[in-house]
Amino acid sequence: MEDYIIRATAADNQIRAFAATTKNMVEKARACHNTSPVATAALGRLLTAGSMMGSMMKGDKDILTLMIRGQGAIGGITVTADSHGNVKGYVNEPMVLLPANEYGKLDVSGAIGPGTLTIIRDIGMKEPYQGQVQLISGEIAEDITYYYAVSEQTPSSVALGVLMNGNDAGEELVNTVRQAGGFIIQLMPDTSDSVIDALEKKLGEISSVTTMLNQGMSPEDILGEVLGEFGLNITERVATGFSCNCSRERVSKALISLGREELESIVNDGKPITLNCHFCNSDYEYSIDEIKEILAAKY
Repeated sequence: MEDYIIRATAADNQIRAFAATTKNMVEKARACHNTSPVATAALGRLLTAGSMMGSMMKGDKDILTLMIRGQGAIGGITVTADSHGNVKGYVNEPMVLLPANEYGKLDVSGAIGPGTLTIIRDIGMKEPYQGQVQLISGEIAEDITYYYAVSEQTPSSVALGVLMNGNDAGEELVNTVRQAGGFIIQLMPDTSDSVIDALEKKLGEISSVTTMLNQGMSPEDILGEVLGEFGLNITERVATGFSCNCSRERVSKALISLGREELESIVNDGKPITLNCHFCNSDYEYSIDEIKEILAAKY
């Protein structure tokens, strides 16, 4: 199944909702960064959230950045997304290994630890909008729910999940991504108390998002399960995926930004240099002759 996001409304537009399947996106990120299972789960959850939150933006050039900075072994996670479903990201420490938590699940909360969630929206204004909250659990979905409540005063329910393949899936597939996805459900300011009460009851009855995905449920099926009784109206389907816009041209500009003195020092050392893109882990090597060309063209 391809990765995609659906947008929907329910309860006569008193509810708006987003749901996504992101298995391929998260598996590509895992392969790019060679992440451990717990790091894959943490990064995958934030990538999934970023894809849906990015799709909420209106402008073609709008950019959303989500940053988690924690005291746990992962250190931090950074994700950026645009309004077209493109998302990329990385974890500071991709090879973290931790024992399972008390429920036998990947210990994402323990890997992240206490810290902060920062969300930056660059929508073409003079200054980007930035909001920050303390992490309340480190499970990411709960932290984004809290962010929406505190920073944007939008009551929300966020569910995110990444399920990894284990030994039962075949030795060659161990620690690859079996399922990934999530949903965001938000209440509009005029939502009636009866709708709120009914939605809270329904949310308390549903299975985890990874369970639903592993049962073969699509984003449409998942929102149907949660919001079907509220008159679900699916309004849009958008492709999403892991996509990095780095290029040799962009990296060359970063190299120029080092300044003349630093570039001349590299030339004098006589050794080629390699610059790495944090987001997709691509390496760009520059020979001494290429650096000389950059110096001559710029200075």
